[in-house]
Parts: sequence; C-alpha cells; structure tokens
Amino acid sequence: MQKLGDFKLPHFFNYPPYFTLQPVRETREKQIQLWKELILDYCRTQKIFIVRLEEEFPLFSNSVIERTLSHEAREAFLSALVAEGRAEWLDKGRRNCLILWHRIQEWADIIVNFVKDNGFEDSVMTVEEIRSGIESRGTELHGIDRTILMRTLKLLEQKGKLAIFKGTSTDDEGVKFSV
Repeated sequence: MQKLGDFKLPHFFNYPPYFTLQPVRETREKQIQLWKELILDYCRTQKIFIVRLEEEFPLFSNSVIERTLSHEAREAFLSALVAEGRAEWLDKGRRNCLILWHRIQEWADIIVNFVKDNGFEDSVMTVEEIRSGIESRGTELHGIDRTILMRTLKLLEQKGKLAIFKGTSTDDEGVKFSV
C-alpha cells in the first residue's frame, strides 16, 4: 500500500481513472464520495485546515502513476464537501477552502469534553492557550485553525457554556468557561 508520509493511501489512489472526472453520473458520484472521504481523513490526520486550489496539495497528484487532478476535479471534490457542510470557501473566487473535518458542533463537543476532562470549569484561558498551550498538547484542539476555534467558541457562548472577552489584541482574547 502506498503511503504519503505516515498516511496510508487507499487503493483507488493508484487507479488512473480516479484522477479524471468521470462522465458517467453513477461512477462520478462514487468517485466524489471516495475523494471526499480521502480529503477529510488526510486533513484530519495531518491537521490541515485550509486547502488552496492554486497551490500544490499532496493528494492532488500521484507521481507513481503520473497523474494530477485537474483544477475542475479539485474544485468539484471540494465543492462536494462544501455542499455537505464539511468545508467552506473562504473567498468568492473559490481558491481557498476551509476543511471542517469536524463540524462546528463536533468541535464544540470536543471543547466541552476538554474543559471537563481537565477540570477547567469556571476557569479562564486565552484563545491562544486553547490553540497552542501546554494543556491542549496531544489533543485535537492543539493547532486548531483560529477561524474554526472562534466560530466554535461563539457557538458555545450562544449556548451559555462560556463567555468570550476581548483583550487589547487578538493575542489576549480570553474565554471564561461555565460548562
């Protein structure tokens, strides 16, 4: 089985037709489903949050079979993730795509569990501590994209689970948990 670093690639990755958008609807639907799963799995395991269409992305080419996805295929696969709520275009030109390998509600559950597991109820943390602090090391929260984290924190604030307070800069924005 072929690997990309420590990531095991699925068998279809070595099948040249999967690097070309298939014209038959049923085949294309299966192809899109396989690519969506691959993109989500790869981004989750590699902690990748943004895929840029104009830049090299390791999954979009396979040197072993000398195949590369066309721009149209890349956009089709990412658009399928967007349609499912698993990604969002960050710009009108559809060049940058935010990958939601966890939906915002799932991230909210992860944060609530993180707070409870670490005894942070009624505690205060900065946004940066949640993203890159000692407490989050070894968790899915470590290195989380700031956009995703802020949207998740705002959802939790709406649900009364925390309060976000602004600092003098984005580096010292804080969160008071009330889980």
